[in-house]
Amino acid sequence: MSSFDVVIIGSGPGGYVSAIRCAQLGFKTAIVEKYTSLGGTCLNVGCIPSKALLSSSHHYAEIAHFADHGIEVSGDVKINLEKMIARKQAVVDQTVGGINYLMEKNKITVFNGLGSFVDATHIAVAKADGTSETIEAKYTVIATGSKPSSLPFIKIDKERIITSTEALELKEVPKHLVIIGGGVIGIELGQVYLRLGAQVSVVEFMDRIIPGMDGSLSKELTKVLKKQGMKFYVSHKVKSVERNGDAVVVQAENAKGETITLEGDYSLVSVGRRPYTDGLNADKAGVKISDRGQVEVNDHLQTNVPNIYAIGDVVRGAMLAHKAEEEGTMVAEILAGQKPHIDYNLIPGVVYTWPEVAAVGQTEEQLKAAGIAYKSGSFPFKALGRARASADLDGFVKILADEKTDEVLGVHMIGARTADLIAEAVTAMEFKASAEDISRMSHAHPTFAEAVKEAALAATENRAIHV
Repeated sequence: MSSFDVVIIGSGPGGYVSAIRCAQLGFKTAIVEKYTSLGGTCLNVGCIPSKALLSSSHHYAEIAHFADHGIEVSGDVKINLEKMIARKQAVVDQTVGGINYLMEKNKITVFNGLGSFVDATHIAVAKADGTSETIEAKYTVIATGSKPSSLPFIKIDKERIITSTEALELKEVPKHLVIIGGGVIGIELGQVYLRLGAQVSVVEFMDRIIPGMDGSLSKELTKVLKKQGMKFYVSHKVKSVERNGDAVVVQAENAKGETITLEGDYSLVSVGRRPYTDGLNADKAGVKISDRGQVEVNDHLQTNVPNIYAIGDVVRGAMLAHKAEEEGTMVAEILAGQKPHIDYNLIPGVVYTWPEVAAVGQTEEQLKAAGIAYKSGSFPFKALGRARASADLDGFVKILADEKTDEVLGVHMIGARTADLIAEAVTAMEFKASAEDISRMSHAHPTFAEAVKEAALAATENRAIHV
């Protein structure tokens, strides 16, 4: 029987990063992956492939504005969806190949098969060929991730009624894509197919899209996407989803109790994700699973069984790849006797539409609910020279700061390159910066980052210069 210091079950961003950090710290490490491809949801059917399609569709959408830049394109411009999907897969394959290389480089043993607990120190690996192998682990890290959720009355057929996984592999551009759920995943994939020519309708139970983010971001993104042609039905509760041949009929009820009917050729069910522990046999190790399906952990990500830890989507908190990575690193360092720490308030959230949406810290709604006195400063992208030069005029940066101390409590932005700009806000908040601190930092001109400086100036006695 093979024995290891640490065995990680699951090779997503949390799992493989944890494995690498464990190996760096001198642990004999193994990783168990159910599928033949490493990288988990993020690399295979999530973050990476969706961004590849967003990028390809963005290039296509930009062609409509080339004439404004003095670029004349003659002849027909056509979409080759098959080639677009193939490019997406090539990006995935290259990225997964990189993870394979990192496993070899760090001398991490990889077991392909379904990992399940025999007891607290032994893990059975059921392989695709029907054989099984049991390995011994001094410590185990559960990093089994999540799967798409659905609604009890919806039958996902993976053909016309689909999840995000199937939406990444469509053979045709939908004529009318009805999206159930206005969260990050639904909105991103919705914009992909909107750009490619589909009619896109979004049905959302809450009163706004991306409901977990600051209300001002939701309002601005809704405005921009409506301008692009996306339709929204917020405050609508889906009552039924039925397939009739190549048609999908979605019925939903609005706040007044009135029923609307939407008929499309595809319906994307995007109502969130659920922790995935199927087949793990956590009970055999004595590990507690909550009523919500999450592995229960303490502040050190340790389960009720001392030598077993859990990270990422399978535990409480935001289901984000970078959150899982930080947790994977934290567990490895705890096992090595170090004292790492994660400030979950400083885990940024991003929506990779165009314009991009990014945020970190507290929203205005959260500050109001907590009774915290704050001040706000905003700056619109349309007032930026760099934004005018590239014709990326939608959006703004908003900084929320403590009314008395001026410490930055939250930064919310929508616009070009905000997925990258948010890192400045995270850095500032990590070092307890005030709005004035940011306002006194020199920002290169002309750049999109100047919007951050100007928003900080606006929050500091309304001193914004260019608006």
